[in-house]
Amino acid sequence: MSGGEEQAAVTGDAVPEGASRIALSAAATELLRLLHEQHGPLMFHQSGGCCDGSAPMCYPAGEFRTGSSDVLLARLTVEGMPEPVGFWMSADQFERWRHTHLTVDVVPGRGSGFSLEAPEGVRFLIRSRLFTDEERAGLGD
Repeated sequence: MSGGEEQAAVTGDAVPEGASRIALSAAATELLRLLHEQHGPLMFHQSGGCCDGSAPMCYPAGEFRTGSSDVLLARLTVEGMPEPVGFWMSADQFERWRHTHLTVDVVPGRGSGFSLEAPEGVRFLIRSRLFTDEERAGLGD
Protein backbone atom coordinates (compact mmCIF):
# COMPACT_ATOMS: atom_id res chain seq x y z
CA MET A 1 0.00 0.00 0.00
CA SER A 2 1.18 3.49 -0.80
CA GLY A 3 2.29 5.35 2.28
CA GLY A 4 2.29 8.94 1.09
CA GLU A 5 -1.15 9.73 -0.26
CA GLU A 6 -2.15 11.56 2.90
CA GLN A 7 1.09 13.57 2.73
CA ALA A 8 0.77 14.80 -0.86
CA ALA A 9 1.36 18.53 -1.26
CA VAL A 10 -0.62 18.85 -4.49
CA THR A 11 -3.46 16.60 -5.59
CA GLY A 12 -5.56 16.35 -8.68
CA ASP A 13 -8.51 17.34 -6.51
CA ALA A 14 -6.78 20.63 -5.61
CA VAL A 15 -6.46 21.73 -9.25
CA PRO A 16 -9.21 24.15 -10.31
CA GLU A 17 -11.69 22.97 -12.90
CA GLY A 18 -10.36 23.52 -16.42
CA ALA A 19 -6.72 23.66 -15.29
CA SER A 20 -4.47 20.63 -15.10
CA ARG A 21 -0.86 19.88 -14.42
CA ILE A 22 -0.75 16.68 -16.42
CA ALA A 23 -2.46 14.92 -19.32
CA LEU A 24 -2.20 11.68 -21.27
CA SER A 25 -1.60 11.31 -25.00
CA ALA A 26 -3.86 8.93 -26.94
CA ALA A 27 -0.96 6.44 -27.14
CA ALA A 28 -0.40 6.61 -23.37
CA THR A 29 -4.12 6.10 -22.75
CA GLU A 30 -4.19 3.04 -24.98
CA LEU A 31 -1.09 1.57 -23.35
CA LEU A 32 -2.48 2.18 -19.86
CA ARG A 33 -5.62 0.24 -20.77
CA LEU A 34 -3.47 -2.69 -21.94
CA LEU A 35 -1.31 -2.57 -18.82
CA HIS A 36 -4.42 -2.37 -16.63
CA GLU A 37 -5.77 -5.55 -18.26
CA GLN A 38 -2.48 -7.30 -17.47
CA HIS A 39 -1.67 -5.88 -14.03
CA GLY A 40 -4.77 -4.28 -12.51
CA PRO A 41 -4.79 -0.78 -10.95
CA LEU A 42 -1.79 1.38 -11.89
CA MET A 43 0.29 4.31 -10.67
CA PHE A 44 3.14 6.47 -12.02
CA HIS A 45 6.17 7.78 -10.21
CA GLN A 46 8.80 10.12 -11.64
CA SER A 47 11.89 10.51 -9.52
CA GLY A 48 13.73 13.21 -11.44
CA GLY A 49 16.98 11.27 -11.23
CA CYS A 50 19.39 10.96 -14.11
CA CYS A 51 18.84 8.86 -17.23
CA ASP A 52 15.65 6.80 -16.99
CA GLY A 53 14.98 8.19 -13.51
CA SER A 54 13.70 11.29 -15.27
CA ALA A 55 11.10 9.23 -17.16
CA PRO A 56 7.75 8.35 -15.61
CA MET A 57 7.70 4.77 -14.35
CA CYS A 58 4.45 2.81 -14.30
CA TYR A 59 3.84 0.31 -11.50
CA PRO A 60 0.94 -1.69 -10.11
CA ALA A 61 -0.88 0.72 -7.76
CA GLY A 62 0.78 0.79 -4.35
CA GLU A 63 3.83 -1.19 -5.44
CA PHE A 64 6.06 1.88 -5.38
CA ARG A 65 6.08 3.28 -1.88
CA THR A 66 5.53 7.03 -1.83
CA GLY A 67 6.23 9.30 1.09
CA SER A 68 6.61 12.87 2.25
CA SER A 69 9.28 13.51 -0.40
CA ASP A 70 6.73 12.83 -3.17
CA VAL A 71 3.95 14.99 -4.62
CA LEU A 72 0.70 13.64 -6.07
CA LEU A 73 0.18 15.72 -9.24
CA ALA A 74 -3.10 14.13 -10.29
CA ARG A 75 -5.37 11.15 -10.27
CA LEU A 76 -5.69 10.61 -14.02
CA THR A 77 -9.02 9.32 -15.28
CA VAL A 78 -8.69 6.83 -18.12
CA GLU A 79 -11.84 5.86 -19.98
CA GLY A 80 -12.49 2.15 -19.60
CA MET A 81 -10.57 1.87 -16.33
CA PRO A 82 -12.57 1.79 -13.08
CA GLU A 83 -10.00 3.60 -10.94
CA PRO A 84 -7.80 6.62 -11.64
CA VAL A 85 -4.05 6.36 -12.17
CA GLY A 86 -2.13 8.34 -9.56
CA PHE A 87 0.83 10.32 -10.90
CA TRP A 88 3.50 10.99 -8.27
CA MET A 89 6.68 13.01 -8.65
CA SER A 90 9.57 13.60 -6.29
CA ALA A 91 9.15 16.95 -4.53
CA ASP A 92 12.53 18.18 -5.82
CA GLN A 93 11.53 17.44 -9.42
CA PHE A 94 8.13 19.08 -8.88
CA GLU A 95 9.80 22.29 -7.67
CA ARG A 96 11.75 22.46 -10.95
CA TRP A 97 8.72 21.60 -13.11
CA ARG A 98 5.86 23.29 -11.25
CA HIS A 99 5.57 25.93 -14.00
CA THR A 100 5.10 23.35 -16.79
CA HIS A 101 2.19 21.33 -18.11
CA LEU A 102 3.20 17.70 -18.57
CA THR A 103 1.86 15.20 -21.08
CA VAL A 104 2.62 11.51 -20.62
CA ASP A 105 3.36 10.02 -24.04
CA VAL A 106 4.76 6.76 -25.44
CA VAL A 107 7.67 6.23 -27.83
CA PRO A 108 9.21 3.10 -29.35
CA GLY A 109 12.20 1.67 -27.55
CA ARG A 110 12.85 0.05 -24.27
CA GLY A 111 13.93 2.06 -21.28
CA SER A 112 15.74 0.50 -18.40
CA GLY A 113 14.10 0.10 -15.05
CA PHE A 114 11.09 -1.70 -13.76
CA SER A 115 8.30 0.16 -15.53
CA LEU A 116 5.49 -2.14 -16.65
CA GLU A 117 5.59 -1.11 -20.32
CA ALA A 118 9.18 -2.35 -20.90
CA PRO A 119 8.16 -5.79 -22.27
CA GLU A 120 5.90 -4.07 -24.82
CA GLY A 121 8.91 -2.54 -26.63
CA VAL A 122 7.87 1.02 -25.79
CA ARG A 123 8.46 3.48 -22.98
CA PHE A 124 6.64 6.33 -21.36
CA LEU A 125 8.12 9.82 -21.55
CA ILE A 126 7.12 13.33 -20.59
CA ARG A 127 6.48 16.14 -23.04
CA SER A 128 6.29 19.54 -21.41
CA ARG A 129 5.37 23.13 -22.13
CA LEU A 130 5.21 26.23 -19.98
CA PHE A 131 1.84 27.09 -18.49
CA THR A 132 0.02 30.04 -20.00
CA ASP A 133 -0.67 33.00 -17.72
CA GLU A 134 -4.31 31.87 -17.48
CA GLU A 135 -3.35 28.31 -16.52
CA ARG A 136 -0.86 29.57 -13.93
CA ALA A 137 -3.54 31.80 -12.42
CA GLY A 138 -5.99 28.89 -12.34
CA LEU A 139 -3.45 26.71 -10.55
CA GLY A 140 -2.53 29.41 -8.07
CA ASP A 141 1.17 29.37 -9.05
